[in-house]
Amino acid sequence: MKISYNWLKEYIKTDLPPEKVSEILTNTGLEVEGLEEIETVKGGLKGVIIGKVLTCEPHPNADRLRKTTVDINKGEPLHIVCGAPNVAAGQKVPVATVGTIIYTEEGDFTIKKSKIRGEVSEGMICAEDELGLGQSHDGIMVLDDSAEIGTTAAEYFKIESDYVFEIGLTPNRTDAMGHYGVARDLRAALLRQGEENVELSLPSVSSFKVSSTDLPIDIEIEDTEACPRYAGVSLKNVRVEPSPDWLQNRLRAIGIGPINNIVDITNYVLHETGHPLHAFDADEITGYKVVVKHLPAETKFITLDEKERSLHENDLMICNEQEGMVIAGVLGGLKSGVTEKTTRVFIESAYFNPVGIRKTAKRHGLNTDASYRYERGVDPNMSLYTLKRAALLMCELSGGEIAMDIKDVYSKPIEDAEVSVNLDRINRLIGQEIEIEQVRSILSSLDIKIKAEAGRDLMLAVPPYRADVTREADIVEEILRIYGFNAIELRGKMDMSVNTSDPLSERQYREKISSLLSSRGFNEIMNNSLTKSTYYEGYGFNIEESVEILNPLSQDLGVLRQSMLFGGLEVVAYNSNRQQTDLCLYEFGKVYRKNAADYHEEKRLSLWRSGLQKPENWRNGSVKTDFYYLKAEIDNILKNLGFSRWEERETAAPIFDYGLNLYLNNREIAILGKLKTDLARKTEVKQEVFYADLDWEYLSHKGRKNDIIFEELPKYPEVRRDLALLLDKAVKYIDLKNTAEKTERKLLRNVNLFDVYEGKNLPSGKKSYALSFTLRDDNKTLNDQQVDKIMSKVLATLEKEHGAMLR
Repeated sequence: MKISYNWLKEYIKTDLPPEKVSEILTNTGLEVEGLEEIETVKGGLKGVIIGKVLTCEPHPNADRLRKTTVDINKGEPLHIVCGAPNVAAGQKVPVATVGTIIYTEEGDFTIKKSKIRGEVSEGMICAEDELGLGQSHDGIMVLDDSAEIGTTAAEYFKIESDYVFEIGLTPNRTDAMGHYGVARDLRAALLRQGEENVELSLPSVSSFKVSSTDLPIDIEIEDTEACPRYAGVSLKNVRVEPSPDWLQNRLRAIGIGPINNIVDITNYVLHETGHPLHAFDADEITGYKVVVKHLPAETKFITLDEKERSLHENDLMICNEQEGMVIAGVLGGLKSGVTEKTTRVFIESAYFNPVGIRKTAKRHGLNTDASYRYERGVDPNMSLYTLKRAALLMCELSGGEIAMDIKDVYSKPIEDAEVSVNLDRINRLIGQEIEIEQVRSILSSLDIKIKAEAGRDLMLAVPPYRADVTREADIVEEILRIYGFNAIELRGKMDMSVNTSDPLSERQYREKISSLLSSRGFNEIMNNSLTKSTYYEGYGFNIEESVEILNPLSQDLGVLRQSMLFGGLEVVAYNSNRQQTDLCLYEFGKVYRKNAADYHEEKRLSLWRSGLQKPENWRNGSVKTDFYYLKAEIDNILKNLGFSRWEERETAAPIFDYGLNLYLNNREIAILGKLKTDLARKTEVKQEVFYADLDWEYLSHKGRKNDIIFEELPKYPEVRRDLALLLDKAVKYIDLKNTAEKTERKLLRNVNLFDVYEGKNLPSGKKSYALSFTLRDDNKTLNDQQVDKIMSKVLATLEKEHGAMLR
């Protein structure tokens, strides 16, 4: 949220530098995340002076240029060459003197003394777009004759310098959603620091007066639960035109572009008080009656952004006698807004149920200044003040006249909340005794009244705009943030407990594998657990198992992820779109599923590989990453977790073109493979991506139970035997390896495929694999008879199960 320093000082008189104000606000809980000096026009028109053209004659060497002399009341007149067709002697004009920086969309440049076609030029007579005062470049700006020569342009155009605070407002601080609310906190903090006579004031509305009752508009609320209060007033003879400079400057300072005087006033009062308003063209209110109600489900409604929306049955609408005009508290309709032709205006000031507004805004994917405040809860008792304030400003700036008595429908006024506190408990929670008078002063500065006292017990009345203050602990927090967290004394001795964590905790295993992957060139990523439901349509996912968010921020964040796959693919897409195509990524996270009876949450580890294996260079060239590169990383992870054997099977997972499933004790512990191209394109990834997903919850648990075993180097030699086998092309190496390991579990140490041949001299449909088998007995040296017996047994099993033939 942006707060203007100059604007803030309209409600609290202070000469504190903005840096000090930032510090005070942060200490009170309104964290200032940034402080920026701004000017209503970039550069502040420094170096631009009001001058008078004394002479203007054709340039001797250029038909379209003029030689001028300009008096800026600083010594001798300036000689300036000007190309504008409308320059003439006797004009008052803005002059950029030598050294002035001109800011344009094409870039910035500095005015220098120079020669243009042989004639000296000592400045530039400016057009409005060159000064940032408008869009026109048809000619130079010609000022009113009343402009004084030598006056700075900043003074003439009333350019302001300001500071803007960027406040990270927490959702509970509904009281500080406007400049006045921030000023209230600043005043409380200054009083606590001993400042005296710190006045806090809103502009008076005592001059509010009804000129006539020519434009009465009735108000009816059908759902007082959704809209406890609705007030309105009408104006006639309104002129819709640009706002004065001071109003435009206030809005620009906080990043809001001026529209017209009527709309700007509603925005101004909103950011002044934190209370939204809406201005209707009164002639668009059919029957001159406003009805607050719900419309039937699927009713079509076109909003100000020109989008047609289907209404939900619980969406609250502001209607006339025939149709809806505004989605209450969220966004206006296309027809009912103020236009240049509007002459009669109806102003709305209401209080809506925050829950209803929040649900409506989320349903339609809208986030407006009004919904931001209404869904958090505004001050219901500010409705009449803001209505009068806006009406008076419209009378002043548009020539309007108030044309009806204020209509205020407020059937059940919202009372102050009552909270009881005990002074001893306050001191105990704070950790330091605070004098009762100090507590009284802080509560008073925050508009919290003491209704009754009984010994050390107080009964407090909390105003409705502090909807977050409902318990004794909340009162303690309010006292403490104004008293000052830094004012709490620290004892000389601090006690703390020592954490006796499991040395083999899941966290430490995660750190171990994280360090391993990072050392091997992988980058850790962290994605949002909320994602799109459309990702889980097809490819083996069941969209019915998605855990839906009841009130999602947007449709793209509508469900909890079933898999970490798509978050990683989004990262791949983001990087590849920025020419970063060689990617090694990993993520530890949770996935979520539901079934008819329960919800499930699992910890997973996912890896993504894409692009080149290593950066391209003269020695290695450019070698693309492949499935086997990723498989080696998974093998490395499992070995570092203490696992030495696992079963590999060809995968049937619909997300892969090809890949493997890994099993431990008949439980799937990992899947890996090359992702299908059309699946990757769901996230606009156009390159090959290899993906692995591990059951981290199971692996980290089992890994902690694996004892660390130290073995001596083998005393007895290994024996290697090679077999060249003729096989059907459909036979997979992994099947041969698994069969061999099952056949000889005791002495077979390793199986390796070291050659593959498919070509001449082989029968049709056949291929040749050359496999090596490594054998070792840890208790004795194997002799040829033992080795031959084992190899014969292995070969017979391969022949039986896979049709292998010895070449």
